[in-house]
Amino acid sequence: MTEFLVKRFVKNYQDTDDLQVRTAYGVLSSLVGICCNVLLFAAKVVIGMVMNSISVTADAFNNLSDAASSVISFVGVKMADKPADEEHPFGHGRMEYIAALIVSFLVIEVGFTFFKSSIGKLRTPETMNFDLVPFLILLLSVAVKLWMGMFNRKLGRRIDSKVLLATATDSLGDVVTTSVTILSILVYRFLGWNIDAVMGILVSLVVMWAGIGIARDTLEPLIGQAGDPELAARIRREVESYDGIVGTHDMILHSYGPGRTMASLHAEVPRDRNIEDSHEVIDQAEREVSRKLGVFLVIHMDPVEMKDEEVLECRQKLEAYLGDLNPELKFHDFRMVKGKHHTNLIFDVVVPYSYTEEMEQELKEKIQEHMKEIDSRYACVITVDKSYIGNSSGDS
Repeated sequence: MTEFLVKRFVKNYQDTDDLQVRTAYGVLSSLVGICCNVLLFAAKVVIGMVMNSISVTADAFNNLSDAASSVISFVGVKMADKPADEEHPFGHGRMEYIAALIVSFLVIEVGFTFFKSSIGKLRTPETMNFDLVPFLILLLSVAVKLWMGMFNRKLGRRIDSKVLLATATDSLGDVVTTSVTILSILVYRFLGWNIDAVMGILVSLVVMWAGIGIARDTLEPLIGQAGDPELAARIRREVESYDGIVGTHDMILHSYGPGRTMASLHAEVPRDRNIEDSHEVIDQAEREVSRKLGVFLVIHMDPVEMKDEEVLECRQKLEAYLGDLNPELKFHDFRMVKGKHHTNLIFDVVVPYSYTEEMEQELKEKIQEHMKEIDSRYACVITVDKSYIGNSSGDS
């Protein structure tokens, strides 16, 4: 069914890097969510009235909030598709995150409302009614929500969308809440125990927790989370594949919404190579990698020594020493400036975010002491950096 809908309603569905295709995926997900959730809401409201069940009614309005969420997601996806303008030169992609944040508040509000209702019914229990047909409809709703969860998860992974993945999580949470509701009905039917209010409380707590999870996932990119390590690794591989580029470092990724990323990095080139030749390679890499990966890439050129034996040996010893101290420590921009009485070793060291200022200062002193032991003329000029990319990137 998923593939049928995608092929039917998403033109060029395989080109998931294209922003128009991503928008079509988001619109499809929203429309399917609206239709399914409105139908489930109507069915469960009727069932809740027939059975006099607060947990079923709570679950019904949870589906209504999901339908409202799909409407907001639809509006957010369409607004995110607006082209860049003078006020927003990087486009409106973050509207998708804002829409998801609004959705999370709606979900939390619905959960809290029915938490209060369930507390009231716990104090003054009411008799429940059992009817086979409405009960079977509840089972059908579990199957529908399970399919919706898998549908949105598949689409979300295909286009790498946090909003669709959050929607999938919400749908799978609904599977749990409706299953809990079904359990309370079965317990009442066969044991005579009215645990409807207790189940209603559990359902409302699950709903609120789902809302908090969605808010957390969408706040991170709005606040400014670390760059995607997989994208960073792809950019590095592509840039370093060009003849004349021997390494990269200092990568920064800015996300302006799904599929809208600005990247900058430093590319190392041999210092003895003609500067115009190196600049031509850098320009070529910028153009081609930007087009291939769908990012706006800016590359800064750093000349590095590739032949001086003393520089290369000193760099190797520094690398070995840092590896012994902490495998997470990296360095770059290594230069040796020889003077009459001393030699400056100028470089940047990348440290984990757990390092305090005191630890950074201690690290500088250790490095200086170690390099002095190698050659008393060495004086280290060290700048401490921290990576802007996720941990798995190996950025240095």
